[in-house]
Amino acid sequence: MKLKKGIFMLLTMCALLIAVRLNGPLSAYVSAMKRGDAAVFASAPSEPSPQGKASLRETIQTEAERKRIAPVDARVDRVWKAIPGYNGLEVDVDKTYRLMLHAPETQPIRFVYREVKPKVNLDDLGRVPIYKGNPNKPMVALMINVAWGNEYIPSMLQTLKNENVKATFFFDGSWLKKNADAAKRIQADGHEISNHAYTHPNMSQLDRNAAYNQIAKTEALLKSTLNVNNRWFAPPSGDYNQMTVDVAAEQGLKTVLWTLDTVDWKHPPAYAIVQKIRARVEPGSLILMHPTDSSSQALEGMIKAIKGKGLMLGTVSETLSSDRASLVEAGP
Repeated sequence: MKLKKGIFMLLTMCALLIAVRLNGPLSAYVSAMKRGDAAVFASAPSEPSPQGKASLRETIQTEAERKRIAPVDARVDRVWKAIPGYNGLEVDVDKTYRLMLHAPETQPIRFVYREVKPKVNLDDLGRVPIYKGNPNKPMVALMINVAWGNEYIPSMLQTLKNENVKATFFFDGSWLKKNADAAKRIQADGHEISNHAYTHPNMSQLDRNAAYNQIAKTEALLKSTLNVNNRWFAPPSGDYNQMTVDVAAEQGLKTVLWTLDTVDWKHPPAYAIVQKIRARVEPGSLILMHPTDSSSQALEGMIKAIKGKGLMLGTVSETLSSDRASLVEAGP
């Protein structure tokens, strides 16, 4: 009987010890209640007062007006032809308010932003060629036209990979037909693929039917070989007329040319190309090049020169898009 009593008392003491360990906070809360300072144990912030809510929203709205950046409409320039628009930036007042509603009063406001599209976009400008992106967008694109020669493609692809840069390759259809494997390797590296006609003709010297077919044959080959849904047409040698722009538009393509030309087909020294790009590149530049010895040797230096000027590198589609280069705060 004494043994049973001893076991019972031992079990009871163990249970009490466990209860004390598990309910320490509760015991402390009871003690605090007796002392009258239980508020220190509140685990969730209290609901802001109506005055505090109103003040927070008012502060956010005031800052939103100060931080807003207006969108820029697309336009037709006398020299550069079609210039894409550029999205504006504004504070999403409701999302910012909900985010900060229960934050400590001492915490700075973390603003939530959204982009605002321009009223006039590139598609609204009609059948107009494009030479550059919006000058407000700190992005540059490399346009690599491929119509002959594969020797320097592997080294250029390696440089682009090393620098984490995606370019836009414009394929001549007759080259693509003979070099499907090389084209697939370029595509596999994540580069954008577009149309450079079929036999590298001077487009302005063709009749309408021939010009249409030059683009259509390469479009069909891009689709069947690479399953590409293309957006851009780069006329060989930059030769075009309004008919060229029209027949490209009829096939859903915009005619795109370049802002800066490396003239690498003349095989200048690599340092000369890098110097030219460093001196003349600016936001929105489209840089023309080919898989040549000069561009292959200059490519790394070109990329570093562009990045050194605080510019990002994107595809032609990314550079000509109205999307902002990055969603950043619209002011201090």
